[in-house]
Amino acid sequence: MFRFYPTLLKLILTWLLFLCWGLGAQPALADSWPSRPIRMVLGFPPGGPTDIVARIIAQKLSLQLGQQVIVDNKPGAGGNIAAETVAKAAPDGYTLFYNTSAVVIAPSLYDRVNYDPLKDFAPVIKTVEVPLLMVVNNSVPAKTFKEFISLAKSKPGSINYSSTGTGTVTHLSAAMLSSLANIKTQHVPYKGSAPGLMDLYIGQTQFMMDTLNTSLPYVKDARIRALAVTSLKRSSVLPDVPTISESGFPGFEATAWQGILVPTGTPIEIMHLLNVEVNKILLNPEVSSKLLAQGAEIMGGTPEQYGDFIKKEMPRWAKAIKDSGARAD
Repeated sequence: MFRFYPTLLKLILTWLLFLCWGLGAQPALADSWPSRPIRMVLGFPPGGPTDIVARIIAQKLSLQLGQQVIVDNKPGAGGNIAAETVAKAAPDGYTLFYNTSAVVIAPSLYDRVNYDPLKDFAPVIKTVEVPLLMVVNNSVPAKTFKEFISLAKSKPGSINYSSTGTGTVTHLSAAMLSSLANIKTQHVPYKGSAPGLMDLYIGQTQFMMDTLNTSLPYVKDARIRALAVTSLKRSSVLPDVPTISESGFPGFEATAWQGILVPTGTPIEIMHLLNVEVNKILLNPEVSSKLLAQGAEIMGGTPEQYGDFIKKEMPRWAKAIKDSGARAD
């Protein structure tokens, strides 16, 4: 039987309040939209964890709106190709940007990007947060997170970590931890989770901070070992794995979050209608159970809440990039 977690209960209350407020703000424009298919642009290839969530939402949104929502994968340049595509699109409600934290990381990582996250996009909704899982090769003698930190301190520079690429959240979170813990580690970037996890498994690297939904199968098969999660609270799918925050670094948090943005200038009535419909999807028991099973934390809420969140994330990741010295290749 489906269980409502505290986050879901909060989402229900937020959505109900927002729905009541929004009922009075749905003029004829919302009645005529959408009259043709909607494009949901995504900066990652098909089949990946972000693509899977985007397609679940797009499928349900198609049913609710009565028009097809087509996922348009535009991978490359750390998500910049997708972001630039949406930034230049007509603000008519027919182009959506299913974005990740890459949208706030890229401006500090690249010498130049052709969009401004705060000026060129308008927030619709934050959909999910996926914790990162700190995993180690089975030959690493440390059995706990604290033991790993002690091990790394005793062997400065000899511990390597995989990431899904330079400047990604998997890279920056590990660099952030290394700085906080005062340990010297070596970064080894890969093109995605699969090759990074495989080299971790065979011992080419010693640890990785990867999204929980992609590393979970490796942990369940005992090919690698989980030491900690990067969210502030433990994951419901791995309740015995402690958080980094409770393991000596209070307040440490790094998640791979996702959401929906639209080009600035999109009619507010359309944005509010989209917000209401996606909140409905996130509350759908079939959808939420699928997402929770992957370790994704369901978010939802208002456009204003998502906008405030993005504004807070930009300086945080800018600092992480500066401290790590990361630059796009």
